[in-house]
Amino acid sequence: MKSLHPLTWWLWSIAIIVTVIRVDSAVYSCLVIVVAAILVSRLAGDFPWSKSFWFSLRLGLFILIIRAITGVLIGVPIPGNKIAEVPILPLPSWMAGIRIGGVITQERLMASLHEGLVIASVIALFGAAVSLTSPHKMLRVLPVMIYEFGIALVIATSSLPQLVASYSRIKRARILRGDERPKFRTIALPLLEEALSKSLDLAAAMDSRGYGVMRSRSRYRPIPWRLTDSTIFAGGLIWLATIWTVTS
Repeated sequence: MKSLHPLTWWLWSIAIIVTVIRVDSAVYSCLVIVVAAILVSRLAGDFPWSKSFWFSLRLGLFILIIRAITGVLIGVPIPGNKIAEVPILPLPSWMAGIRIGGVITQERLMASLHEGLVIASVIALFGAAVSLTSPHKMLRVLPVMIYEFGIALVIATSSLPQLVASYSRIKRARILRGDERPKFRTIALPLLEEALSKSLDLAAAMDSRGYGVMRSRSRYRPIPWRLTDSTIFAGGLIWLATIWTVTS
């Protein structure tokens, strides 16, 4: 799958995201997450951006938990089967109809979990697209108008894994020196020094290659759109059309 066009998985993910929003089902959202996990585990290589999907799963789980908590404790009451009851926090009169606390019903909890799963599946699909697409190849197909924004985004997303790796390396070095429980302030200074050094090296490398001197971009080798790309994208479109027809 290394020869795929950078836009292939993004277009496929967007098509599937539309079906998730259209179906609006917790079961379908879970199935989509499972399919995305299988694709990433089988097709993603060993690259820094390949772990983006698993990070998106953790982010989706966090959002699901937050949505469930806020859904059952804050908002408009939903009648139904009582599960538990928490004390009601008094609110001003201009917030009539909204309450914090009260009766937690099964319907209220299920509605919150349903909304959280839909949001988590959308995040997971975006994470799958990032994991299956090289950001460096993605830069080569971006329009000139957003090219510089794309470069900044790629640098930012590439720097985060490097920063985490540097933090772990410095922490292990402190432990080897006898500091069994290193504090953050003993790690922050060398971490900032290393980040600044890498930033200067990156700036020097970009300057030596003439970045920003010429407005026109050179293309050493254009990325072709192959039959495999069309097949994957067509599969997403066919599935989108099927879901749209069934749910209409």
